[in-house]
Amino acid sequence: MLHITLPDGSRREYPAPLTVADVAASIGSGLAKAALAGKVNGKLVDTSYQIAQDASLAIITAKDADGLELIRHSTAHLLAYAVKELFPEAQVTIGPVIDNGFYYDFSYSRPFTPEDLAAIEKRMTELAQKDEPVQRRVLPRDEAVAYFKGLGEHYKAEIIASIPSNEEVSLYREGGFEDLCRGPHVPSTGKLKHFKLMKVAGAYWRGDSKNEMLQRIYGTAWASKEDLQNYLTLLEEAEKRDHRKLGRELDLFHIDDHSPGTVFWHPKGWVVWQEVEQYMRRVYRDNGYQEVKGPQILDQSLWEKTGHWDKYRENMFVTESEKRDYALKPMNCPGHIIIYKQGIKSYRDLPLRLGEFGQCHRNEPSGGLHGIMRVRAFTQDDGHIFCTEDQIQAEVTAFTALLQKVYRDFGFTEILYKLSTRPEKRIGSEESWDKAEAALAEGLRASGCEFQYLPGEGAFYGPKIEYTLKDALGREWQCGTIQVDPNLPERLDAEYVGEDGARHRPIMLHRAIVGSLERFIGILIEQHAGALPTWLAPVQVAVLNITDAQADYAQNVAKMLQNQGYRVELDLRNEKINYKIREHSMQKLPYILVVGDQEKAAGAVAVRARGNQNLGAMSLEAFAQKLASDIALKS
Repeated sequence: MLHITLPDGSRREYPAPLTVADVAASIGSGLAKAALAGKVNGKLVDTSYQIAQDASLAIITAKDADGLELIRHSTAHLLAYAVKELFPEAQVTIGPVIDNGFYYDFSYSRPFTPEDLAAIEKRMTELAQKDEPVQRRVLPRDEAVAYFKGLGEHYKAEIIASIPSNEEVSLYREGGFEDLCRGPHVPSTGKLKHFKLMKVAGAYWRGDSKNEMLQRIYGTAWASKEDLQNYLTLLEEAEKRDHRKLGRELDLFHIDDHSPGTVFWHPKGWVVWQEVEQYMRRVYRDNGYQEVKGPQILDQSLWEKTGHWDKYRENMFVTESEKRDYALKPMNCPGHIIIYKQGIKSYRDLPLRLGEFGQCHRNEPSGGLHGIMRVRAFTQDDGHIFCTEDQIQAEVTAFTALLQKVYRDFGFTEILYKLSTRPEKRIGSEESWDKAEAALAEGLRASGCEFQYLPGEGAFYGPKIEYTLKDALGREWQCGTIQVDPNLPERLDAEYVGEDGARHRPIMLHRAIVGSLERFIGILIEQHAGALPTWLAPVQVAVLNITDAQADYAQNVAKMLQNQGYRVELDLRNEKINYKIREHSMQKLPYILVVGDQEKAAGAVAVRARGNQNLGAMSLEAFAQKLASDIALKS
């Protein structure tokens, strides 16, 4: 007898080997209909997979995370199937699952148009409705290469040719289309119902700019119609909040081809930048950090010592002067160690916390650049803590509490905590890894944080914590980090004199809260849909007169508020007041003050708050107090 153990611990007996689909059918017709795959002894397999020995089995349906990934993977194949039906000369390459969907890359003689995309999606729907079975077969590698060459699928043949010659490869067929794939897949195309094609973009074959530019079709797929609609609604909202669009509309910044991957900050945008930087500078000052400033350009020999010249050279901008090679710094860490090494350090000096708003340059591929979220020149709220092993936990606890407060002040209330542990290839003793990982974990627990372990995801020299914030749309942004590094102090010969009088290596903790200021400001813009809280808003108040008779009074109101340190815009244009109100409302200002004859006579202002809220008339002193309260509360 064959024994199958189900997730609830129950066991079923069968007289002979059977498939995952057979087991699902024996449990119930509803499960048989819903089954997309199985997980046999922890391995994901097709429903056609035959179980020949005692095993544990979970039936995977669309309700499971694995099931949703299967749907997306299979929909990528359905996309390729439809493209080949409509454009037989197109060659297929690869089509993986990505966050919220999938893509497939094609080689074709002309660009796909929006009309092509609509036709492909329509054909996908038709093919899904045919409910054709998805069938797996296995071929020797060389036979598979010959098979795809015979089909004219040279990219696919090239992929298979890179597989070791002694291996077999699996193919999946649905109707007249067959594709290389490890699988598993849904049992039939009828399981694919809720999908939409999103856009076409360029992508180099194998990600190499020296190769042909392919066409990448992106799509999304979900388990239910409701999930699909919710996602499309989310995308619509995200588009409204797009920091690039709002950056133009609110006159904050722009990107220019004269300096790709860098930001041209406009006066209003630079106000936001300065507010973020000065806030973080106060955080440094109030929490024991000493602010430093290192040079932009450092000699090649330093980058050789750190290992960056060998492992990161292609991402660095280099220059030469007087027959010496230099690089623009891609990170601030080596400079901080050079500063640390000036003068003898004692154990009494530790922990030593250095912070810098250091501009870094990284030669990111042009295709990966994205507004101010991903750039080539960026400034980090970079900090490094030099400490002993025994001080790591306390520093992590203090840093986590600090990070939580900073995120709250910027309007983020939900944080995810992830602890990345030792990778397979690493340096250092097991004892030092044990101590470092335990210190990070205890530091999080002491802060009251629930966290997730990411086994093997640490750097080769030490573990790290990643702090990921969730925005108003539920999107995740990994900004903060604290990372244990004994390696760089060793490479650059940093020391301190211990209590025993001997020389010791400090531990270096790399830490950042907002990370790249450019990226963080982009996140802030999208979090608040451009309606930044009063303390961050580039213009906090606009003062509008109704007629020229109130112009002098409006100027006095603006001047009084400016003298109190508020950012005020005065609008004395000879325009209708409703037009002026509407125009300033479009700029998402926190407050608009309207002054007419009544307000002038009473020494008051009529206050309109963002969101078309009419707060009525109040004295200038009362309004100034309200403004001060908003700023103090970061509201």
